[in-house]
Amino acid sequence: MLYTLISLILFVWLIGLLSHFGGDMIHTLLLVAGVLFLFQLFTGRRVD
Repeated sequence: MLYTLISLILFVWLIGLLSHFGGDMIHTLLLVAGVLFLFQLFTGRRVD
């Protein structure tokens, strides 16, 4: 589930980056995806 959420956030970030829509919100999405990935990586919990 977490990988799906990260993928969705990265996809929305890429669309926003290519269309120049959203300003700083686009980079915030990338930051959120990175934080979620690092959280999963450091907690070591298995994600389905």
